[in-house]
Amino acid sequence: MPRSLEQWLAYQSQLHPRAIDLGLDRLRQVQSRLGWRQPVVPVITVAGTNGKGSVSAYCASILGAAGFRVGTFTSPHFRDYRERIRIHDRLVTADELVAAFERIEAARGEIALTFFEFNTLAALLVFETAALDAWVLEIGMGGRLDAVNVVDPDVAVVVSIGFDHQEYLGTTLEAIAREKAGIFRKQRPAVLGSRDMPEIVEELARTMGAPLKRLGREYTYTHQHGTWQFRGARWDLPGLPAPGLRGESQYANAATAIAAIEEIAPWRTIPPAAIAQGIKETQLAARFQVIAPAQPGAPTWILDVAHNPAAARVLAQNLRDTAGDSRTLAVAGILADKDAEGIAAELHGCVDAWWCVSTEGERGRNAADLARMIGRQVTVPVEVADSPAAGCAAALADAKPADRIVVFGSFHTVGPALDWLEAHDFLPRAEVPEYTAAS
Repeated sequence: MPRSLEQWLAYQSQLHPRAIDLGLDRLRQVQSRLGWRQPVVPVITVAGTNGKGSVSAYCASILGAAGFRVGTFTSPHFRDYRERIRIHDRLVTADELVAAFERIEAARGEIALTFFEFNTLAALLVFETAALDAWVLEIGMGGRLDAVNVVDPDVAVVVSIGFDHQEYLGTTLEAIAREKAGIFRKQRPAVLGSRDMPEIVEELARTMGAPLKRLGREYTYTHQHGTWQFRGARWDLPGLPAPGLRGESQYANAATAIAAIEEIAPWRTIPPAAIAQGIKETQLAARFQVIAPAQPGAPTWILDVAHNPAAARVLAQNLRDTAGDSRTLAVAGILADKDAEGIAAELHGCVDAWWCVSTEGERGRNAADLARMIGRQVTVPVEVADSPAAGCAAALADAKPADRIVVFGSFHTVGPALDWLEAHDFLPRAEVPEYTAAS
């Protein structure tokens, strides 16, 4: 049996013949053997093509600011597997994970779990024993058959619907919407975080008997002069500070998080000051994350995990909104199952030069292949680099004072870029405390 966390992760990656095998039957069997029960504290589950990480982060930050112990499960991670499981913004310890993995291994018997299923079950076991006040769970892919959906949410959030993972979720927006709406539960609120949801989402909520809470209908927001206002079923919150995450879309994401928390508010008092504090203090890596230059005249770095055309459209708007007189250089690494040409088309006119980099793994894409695809959509120089680190170094060597370098396209691109930036002192070393039973 594996002993260290690294050995366990290597073991799990080889346990199932397929990296992705959607379905809940395997998990439910193992859950039954573990004696696991549904949580007795509020659960917010967040799905969506884009924005679900931001909404999850706002939910956790607001609840934490109100003094509650919150367990947050997200995926994937950038550099440390433990990023996926946090308790009150503290990383789960390696020892806790190994103990959870040992319990799962003893219970699963002949059942071959995927890497993500192991991950999900471990999070559930850690949260079960952590004396939490609330859970915030981010769906990994889709919703209906995603491993996270073994937990019944008190509030189900669908942030957005767009084209991604079509080989698993379907080739039409309606098919993808059906999968994401699979997290809805009878008599539990269904919060929709976009004004242009496919009609089928509302139809499925009504069929399920899930009360609808729609952006622009049951809740809304307005903002001007640096502050904004949320209006919902119970709360009217004027004078809120700008969200901690940058970009126009973050107002809608923050409002969606407040709308979700509003539905569990009768459970505990959540003061307006905690909502304001949580919104303002929310942090999340690589969501238009701006790293200001450490020295005058050095370039600014921007990190973003935009990996589909809809996310690239938001990135493009953010780049336009913050554009100056300097150039924008892009370091892009995009997985083979993503629409690279669609992403490049959305960014046309926003980037002055590209460095295409290779990404690793089964879904990785060669830099030369990516450069050919990008080159069909843009009219500016497109270069090739072997890795995200090499792309960052090449872009930096070309950058002039006050230029900005945007690194984007995948967690598999931004994660190595974070390592490179930290190693070259462009980014302070991040020390995230571990969770302990006493903290």
